[in-house]
Amino acid sequence: MATKQLDTILKYELDNEKRCADQLKVAENEYQQNITRLQGVADYRLEYMKRLSQRAEQGLDSATYSHYHAFIAKLDTASAQVEIAMRQAKALVEQSKSIWLKQRQKVKAVELLRDKRLKKIAVAADRAEQKMFDEIATQQYIRRPVR
Repeated sequence: MATKQLDTILKYELDNEKRCADQLKVAENEYQQNITRLQGVADYRLEYMKRLSQRAEQGLDSATYSHYHAFIAKLDTASAQVEIAMRQAKALVEQSKSIWLKQRQKVKAVELLRDKRLKKIAVAADRAEQKMFDEIATQQYIRRPVR
């Protein structure tokens, strides 16, 4: 395979690797955002529970208690939904990482093939150059004056 073709393939595979790396970065960002969301919901739930506790110490009617309890249930539901989204994001990160690693292997394989081809071309050029020098030396030997 010609070096030019290998260069073209390498460029194509490098572009694919960059695309895979970008997708991995997006997936990791989404995962981190979900972790932050989950922590935010948990913090807000804790703060709301503290408020409920403070209000309960002062006395609380059943309607207000029901309101607090319903809102806490909504926060629990939101937390569960964010956990699901977080697990899905984590799975996407793992999948994207696997795809990126496979693509990285392709790039390495093409680079290795290209390097071998370049080395083969260099060896052939060195041999041709040595053959030319040998031929020049032989011609000089043949043409030298006999003493």
